[in-house]
This record gives sequence, C-alpha cells and structure tokens, in this order.
Amino acid sequence: MLSYIARNLIYSVVIIIGVLTVTFCLLYIVPGDPARMMLGQRADVASVEAVREELGLNKPVYIQYARFMSNAFQGDLGRSYSTNREVVKTIIEKFPATALLSFSALFISSILGVLLGIISAVKKYTIFDNSAMVFALFGISFPQFAFGLIMALVFGHLLKWFPISGYINDGFQYLILPMLTLALRPLAITARITRSSMLDVMNQDYVRTAKAKGLSSAKVIFKHTLRNALNPVITTISASLAATLGGVFFIEYIFNWPGIGLLAIDAIFKLDFPMIQGTVLFSAIVFVVINFFVDIFYALLDPKVKLV
Repeated sequence: MLSYIARNLIYSVVIIIGVLTVTFCLLYIVPGDPARMMLGQRADVASVEAVREELGLNKPVYIQYARFMSNAFQGDLGRSYSTNREVVKTIIEKFPATALLSFSALFISSILGVLLGIISAVKKYTIFDNSAMVFALFGISFPQFAFGLIMALVFGHLLKWFPISGYINDGFQYLILPMLTLALRPLAITARITRSSMLDVMNQDYVRTAKAKGLSSAKVIFKHTLRNALNPVITTISASLAATLGGVFFIEYIFNWPGIGLLAIDAIFKLDFPMIQGTVLFSAIVFVVINFFVDIFYALLDPKVKLV
C-alpha cells in the first residue's frame, strides 16, 4: 500500500508538471498580445512595450517558463492581467460556487441513476427498461453544453419556470437548470453501470437460493443483490466527481454561474495568461487527487483488488 501511494504521488507530480508545460506552450502559440488586450487596440507601441516589460513578456520563453514553474510550485500563480488580483485568491473565492454546483449535480445523478438502474434490472427487457436505457444512451451521447442551451431556452426563456442565469444567493431556483444539465451525463452512466452490475449479481447462485427460500423481493434486491453490486457503482460515482468538475466549465458559462469555469472562459477571452494557467492547474490537481483517492477507496472496499 505504501509503495503504491508513493509511486502514484510521483506520477501525480509528473502529470501536473506535464499539464503546466502543455498549457504554457499552448498559451504562447495562440495569436494575440495580452499587453495590447489590456491597453486597447489604439495604444501606442511605447505603452505596449512598457506593459510587456512590466509583465516579463519580452523575456525569452525559457526564462518565462522557468520563472512560471518555480512560482507555481511555491503556490504563487501571479496576478491576473485583467483585474490585477492574485490568481490563487480569486480561484479560492470562486471554488465554493463550483463545488456547490458539482456536488449537487453528483448527488442528484447518483440517487436517480442508482434508482433507475435498479428498476431497469428488475424489469429487464420491459418498456421501462428499454426507455430508461435509451435515455441513458442519450445522456451519454448528447453534448452537455447543447443540452444546457435547450434547457435554458425551454424552461428558462419559453416556459419561464426557472431563471436562466444567477447564483443561489438570490434563491435556490437559480441552481436547478445548471444542476440538472450537469447531472445528465453522470446520471446516464450510473444508471447503465448499476443495471449491468445488478444483472450480473442477480444471476449468481446465492441470489437464486435466497429467492428459493421465500425471501421477499425487496429483501433479495436490497440485501443480497444491491449490496454486492455496489462496488463498480461506487467507483463510477467517485470517478464522475472528477469528470463533473471538469465538465462544469461550459455549464457555468451558459448559465452565468460565478464559479471557476466562468472565470476560466472569461480569462481565455481576455488572454489573461496567469488566470488561465491557474484555473487549468487547479482543475488538474483536483482531477488527479480525486482519482488517486478513488483507487485507494476501491481497494479498501473490495479486498479482491490489489494495489501493486
């Protein structure tokens, strides 16, 4: 176990360094000048060069890269070009909104996905099962940002049931549309995994024995079947957390949800390099950490899994 943890910590650091390096390189390949973006298109050359000098953008790329990596590992991601605020503080301020949206979506998708999977397994090959699996296929295949636009158009603009943009401080109804949009894909995946795992367990001899003993259907399903089918379901839900945090970017932008995703997209439009790098680094760290603990949790949950 200890060797596994040490080895994966090294892998995690390598992954984060790789993410930082790729992000740094891509940002300096894309067209555009952050200094001119800050001053406007009518700024004179001398002013633009002065800003570039102040930001260190006129130094050789390898010096900028070395300084960026050194500061990043010290927890200093610099200041935003557009707001002049510290990147780390801004991300910390925005994270609660992203966490609220992500965990709410994961909670809803987990509950409904497991319930849908159980019913589909119990009523396999019926109209309900077929309809549920078509819905799950739709949820996996349909782009979340397109689904979000449809939700905003239908339930926000046409029916006016829920507000299209805003934050939960103004009322819980602001959370509904972005939460349901973000929950669609993990709900569909959880439903399919739950159904598949339940069907595998239902074919085991001990389940048939429990039925032969005259146990009630509810006891057979929840005590003997579901409990033994939960391992892959829990792993799927845990992995969905990282995917949900990653998929929140466009959803926040569509519904103007003031989280890290909206912050990152706004930074891209403004060529705010420090903020882009900070949000990408934060997302990478969250993804790596969650998957690291999911592997350990799965091994503790299932003794048959060996961490080597």
